[in-house]
Amino acid sequence: MDIVIERIETAEPELAAFLLAHHQDMAGTAPPESQHALPFERLLMPGVRLFATMEGGRPIATGALATVEDGHEELKSMRTDPAQRGRGLARTMLEFLIADAAARDIHRISLETGSMDFFIPARRLYASAGFEECEAFGRYRPDPLSTFMTLSLEDAAVA
Repeated sequence: MDIVIERIETAEPELAAFLLAHHQDMAGTAPPESQHALPFERLLMPGVRLFATMEGGRPIATGALATVEDGHEELKSMRTDPAQRGRGLARTMLEFLIADAAARDIHRISLETGSMDFFIPARRLYASAGFEECEAFGRYRPDPLSTFMTLSLEDAAVA
């Protein structure tokens, strides 16, 4: 089957369920005030670009970019179907999102992820793509349960 990454601009029940499972995956990893995943309806708002990897017409991975300020976006809602992990879907989505941002002249992508062991694979993926730990950004405040990371697309283009 062909795997396609497509932009999502309308509510689709199957994708809403996929992203609800994202929230359920993270339930219990941190108290509510330290959970920052956006609900599905906020991922469809202006200033957010939501993408899904589709296989056989169903979502198997997601990722989004949300505006922080001019030239700076935040990586949101990175999720791969647990049954599909190990296929490189997260890396492919991350590379796609970085290329999308670069093509739109975005200069920096930042992210917040958990600092607990559950999030080690995610932090490794981001570090392997050049993201480095940074201070809290945008509306975030320092939180020991969060790890903040950033990637300068200007530096990445030079490398």
